[in-house]
Amino acid sequence: MRACLLTNEYPPNVYGGAGVHVDYLSRSLAKYIDVSVHSFGDQSVSDGSLAVTGHKPWKGMEYTDPRYGRAMEAFSTDLHMAANLGKIDIVHCHTWYTHLGGLMAQQLYQVPFVLTTHSFEPSRPWKVDQLGNAYYASAWVERTAMRESDGVIAVSKGMKKDAVELFGIPEKKVTVIHNGIDLDEYRQRTETDALAKYGVDPKKPIVLFVGRITKQKGILHLARAIPQISKDAQIVLCAGAADDPGILKSLQEAVADAKKTHPRVFWIEEMLPKAHAIQFYSHATVFCCPSIYEPFGIINLEAMACNTAVVAAQVGGIPEVVVHNETGLMVPFKAISASDPDPQDAAKFSHDLAEGINSLLANPERCKAFAKAGRARVEAYFSWDAIAKKTVEYYEECISRKKSAKS
Repeated sequence: MRACLLTNEYPPNVYGGAGVHVDYLSRSLAKYIDVSVHSFGDQSVSDGSLAVTGHKPWKGMEYTDPRYGRAMEAFSTDLHMAANLGKIDIVHCHTWYTHLGGLMAQQLYQVPFVLTTHSFEPSRPWKVDQLGNAYYASAWVERTAMRESDGVIAVSKGMKKDAVELFGIPEKKVTVIHNGIDLDEYRQRTETDALAKYGVDPKKPIVLFVGRITKQKGILHLARAIPQISKDAQIVLCAGAADDPGILKSLQEAVADAKKTHPRVFWIEEMLPKAHAIQFYSHATVFCCPSIYEPFGIINLEAMACNTAVVAAQVGGIPEVVVHNETGLMVPFKAISASDPDPQDAAKFSHDLAEGINSLLANPERCKAFAKAGRARVEAYFSWDAIAKKTVEYYEECISRKKSAKS
C-alpha cells in the first residue's frame, strides 16, 4: 500500500498538535506500508518507506485584504501538492489547510480521500479576526471535504459527535482513532539543565503550562488564576507563537498583574525544544491544560507520560485522555462554544482552575498517585504503534469500499 499524507506542519515546522500527530504517525505507518508526506515548507527526506516533500505557495500574489494571504497561500500550496503526488493508493489530509489538495487528489488519482479531524472551523469563530473573510473560505473547503471524503478519522469521540452534528455526515462514515505518544521519548527524566537555564528550581513545586498563545488554549484563563494559586509554587508558562497581537497584549497584561501578587511567575516566551519540554514535564508537580476548545489534547498525554498529575478543562476530547480523580482533575468550562465567554463564567473557570491546582499542591501523595496512574494509562491505550495499525486497517477498509463502489 502507498499512502500519501498531506499536512501543513511537518518537522522542523511544527507548532501545534496536528504537526506532532503527523510526525509520529507517518514514522509509525512506515513500519507497515510505504508513506509519502507532502507538507508546507522545503522539507526533503528519504528514509526507507518514508519520503517527505515540502511545497511552497505561489509567489507574487496580491490581496485585497492582507488577511486573505494565509488561506490563499495554503490553497496554492494544495494545488502544487495535488499535481505532484505520484502513484498512490490513498490520500490522507490533516487540517483544513490541506483539504483542497485532498479533494483534488481524489479526482486526479481516483483514490480514496480520508481526513483526520484535529479541529473544526465552526468551533473556532474567533479566527475570523485573523483571516478576515478568508475564514469563510477555510470553513467552506473544510465543509466540502468532510462531505466529499471517503472516510473521516476523529481523534476523539467528542470530535466524532461534532463531525456528525456540524456537517451532517452519517455516523458510519466516521471512525475514532485517538492520538498517541512515543513512550520511549516521553518519559520522566532526571536532567535539570533546561530548568536551570530559566531560573526554575526543580526542588520546589512547579505548576506548568506548555502551548501556543491562542484563545483556544485558554492561557489567559490560567494567567488570571495565578494570583489565587499557592505562593509556594512556581508558575511556569512555556508559551509562544501568539496567533494574534491582541491576545499577546492581553497575556502580557495578565502576567504583569499576576507578578504583582505572586512571587514566582516564569514566562518562557518561546516554543521549547522537545527535550527541554520533557524536562519541564518531568519536574512539574501539576500540569495545567486550560483549553476552552480541544479536540483531543495531546499535550495532556505528554505530561502524563512524564509522570505528571494534570488539571484540565473538561472540554472536547480531554475527558477521553484525563480520567477525573484518577490521573488528574477535570474543571468544567461553561461557555464551551463561545469565542468570548461571559466575564462571570470566565472568572469562575479561572477560580476553579486555581482551586484544582491548589488541592493537588496541598496533597503530594495524591499528586504522585495521579502521576503513576497517568503513565500507566498512556502505556495501556496511546502507543503510536497501535494507532498506526488501526490506521492501516482503516485505509484498507476505505480502499476496499472504493473499489466495490466502482465495480
